[in-house]
Amino acid sequence: MTLSAIAAAMVDQLKPGTNGHTLTVKLVSSKPVKTVGGRGSRSTILAARPSSIAECLVGDKTGTIIFTACNEQVDLMNVGATLILRNAKIDMFKGSMRLVVDRWGVLRSQTCKF
Repeated sequence: MTLSAIAAAMVDQLKPGTNGHTLTVKLVSSKPVKTVGGRGSRSTILAARPSSIAECLVGDKTGTIIFTACNEQVDLMNVGATLILRNAKIDMFKGSMRLVVDRWGVLRSQTCKF
């Protein structure tokens, strides 16, 4: 059995409510939106972890889209970096599309030229 090549999507092909996208994009800008410290009143381990969110403008030769980076993903958001997103999905937020890589996806930063 051989593995087939993964078909990469382009930004202009993305549609609301879709998932399973593989994209190679360049990070244009990044803006931290929120950092929340741990909450002592909740007993779950997940609630005790601080969380951070950044809104990032990413794009390819066909267009740009807002990427929402959470927690460890925020550390990879260096302007000019080339990012490979696997199993990304499109969420709608305030009437606009947002690209998201959740726990089922993979986000990698590459140092290759775009």
